[in-house]
Amino acid sequence: MIEKRDVQALYNLPTKIKFCKKCTMSNQRPRITFDENGVCSACNFAEHKKTIDWKLREKELHELCDKHRKNDGSYDVVVPCSGGKDGSFVAHMLKYKYNMNPLTVTWAPHIYTNIGRKNLDNFIRIGGFDNILGSVNGAVHQKMSQLAFLHMGDNFQSFIYGQTNFPLKMAVQHNISLIMYGENGEVEYGGDMKNAHKPTRDIKDHDGHYFSGKPPEFWEEHGVSKSDLYPYMPPLYEKIIANKTEIHFMSYYHFWDPQENYYYSVKHTGFEANPERTEGTYSKYASLDDKTDGQHHYLSYIKFGLGRTTGDTAHEIRDNKISREEGVLLVKKYDSEFPQLYFKETMEYLNITEELYWEVIDSWRSPHLWAKVNGAWKLKSPIWEK
Repeated sequence: MIEKRDVQALYNLPTKIKFCKKCTMSNQRPRITFDENGVCSACNFAEHKKTIDWKLREKELHELCDKHRKNDGSYDVVVPCSGGKDGSFVAHMLKYKYNMNPLTVTWAPHIYTNIGRKNLDNFIRIGGFDNILGSVNGAVHQKMSQLAFLHMGDNFQSFIYGQTNFPLKMAVQHNISLIMYGENGEVEYGGDMKNAHKPTRDIKDHDGHYFSGKPPEFWEEHGVSKSDLYPYMPPLYEKIIANKTEIHFMSYYHFWDPQENYYYSVKHTGFEANPERTEGTYSKYASLDDKTDGQHHYLSYIKFGLGRTTGDTAHEIRDNKISREEGVLLVKKYDSEFPQLYFKETMEYLNITEELYWEVIDSWRSPHLWAKVNGAWKLKSPIWEK
């Protein structure tokens, strides 16, 4: 019997559901805040971005690169990159505009899609980059993914552990003090705003934002050994500090626009979008590389009533690509779409039955969000009824 989860308590979610007056995001996104006018923190930051002196920010980036650039041919910046549009944009800009020598690092997906693998290969070959692909013990990764789904309602947690810590390991191992990510998701999508006006993030913030408060050691309690966990672990904190490691975000230095990043990466690194839209949204160019990725976004929809379309529309509204009215219609049409394409393959990978899958899914439905109507689950307060 699967334990019923108290989602509200786990994520500190308000009982009364409110939607941002400007975008499609609700107050159910963890750590997001709303002002007295009913506008979310991400929309307020998007307005603030219009007042930023981006030429001055670029000057700061030049100074940062000058500080870290090496003249002996060795790597001087680590860029985490899957071959997707955002990491490709960051790596290409740093190498070809700012004369840096990036070591790009990739934490391998659970199950590569054909387009995902092709984009990474194109990034390396057409973009012209050195790359280290982190591939771990497949049996352990599979077990951790199953445990993450059963105990945390998100099979992606095992991937997130490695995705977050692998760049740190490579930075320390190769004596590279600068790590450059794309956007600060907490700021761009709504969350903890304490670093909204800083180019960096404290390394100690990683656990809370990416591991739902549970670091990889948590899984030792469920039969995963220390040696099995080692690839997922960060370097010793003392080594990170001794390396003078700094984590920066390109979105601080350069106006961040995912759609423009897409056009840039198509032109410069051979990035290709899906021929068809991604399940759960209307776009074709985001999160393409992992066949299990759809489940990660679907669980967000179950836990918070916020699916992939909500995140995509909210950002595009802030970027003046679509109106809020268009966004609401897109959310109504696509947000609840079940990721069917790779469902059977994902169940085989997680080694669970479809019956157990739905037990886990339903255990994460909060009564303040969901109600059964004529035998079917429905959101109590969808945005199109507000």
